[in-house]
Amino acid sequence: MTRYLSHRRQHRPLIDRLLDALVGDPLVARTHRFGHGDDGHDTDGDADDVLAQFREQARDLHERVVHDHGVFAVEFLGATGGGKTTLVERLLERAPDEERIGVVVGDVAGDDDASRFRSHGVAVANVTTGKECHLDPGLLEDAIDEFDLGSLDRLYVENVGNMVCPADFPLGAQARVLVVSTTEGDDVVRKHPLLFEACDAAVVNKVDIADAVGADVATMREDVAEVAPDMPVFETNARADEGVDALADFLAEVRTSGHHHAHAHHD
Repeated sequence: MTRYLSHRRQHRPLIDRLLDALVGDPLVARTHRFGHGDDGHDTDGDADDVLAQFREQARDLHERVVHDHGVFAVEFLGATGGGKTTLVERLLERAPDEERIGVVVGDVAGDDDASRFRSHGVAVANVTTGKECHLDPGLLEDAIDEFDLGSLDRLYVENVGNMVCPADFPLGAQARVLVVSTTEGDDVVRKHPLLFEACDAAVVNKVDIADAVGADVATMREDVAEVAPDMPVFETNARADEGVDALADFLAEVRTSGHHHAHAHHD
């Protein structure tokens, strides 16, 4: 029987949980059972095993949300200020009246984004992570416990604004959508290749002000094609609701076809 990180630990900073796993915490015995020796010196391997455990949690979460309850789950990632919240709002506005939607919002602090989503009349769970720079499957599982999954058709997850750590922490969603904006510079793709490789689709938002901020959208597209050749790219101005239909169509296609198999480590 798999023993997961305890509920208490899931709300502690990740670095504390990793250190616990590496130095003397009872979890060390568990990580060794994943195939490493018991000499206490294979710290790189132990860290890998901790990440493997998070991936296993993501798989179980996927099984529970997607297969057991039939909920279509989409994760949105990207830096703070890139437009994730506005983009999800535009998608909420497109939802048919009969569709039942839940949104999990990950932020370091505050409930500003959660309040915006509540104004759309959907169920919202706000996760304030404190020192954590991303959501992990344990935090997400705690959040969705606030929902009646049997009453939901769709779940949007807005991860904490971070372009590094989420690459190692899939959440079990059927599609991961990475949102970047022209205001981050047209070298943003080259600076964060791992996160692009870990996602299914990219959105370049704020294309309406690309010239004003000196960003070349064509360069960003070329960089995505270099890093993740099969990744669809959508250009949007979410504030003005431009370009969002194509993303909505893509998600509808993923939902219809079941799982998106471009990157097998999502769940």
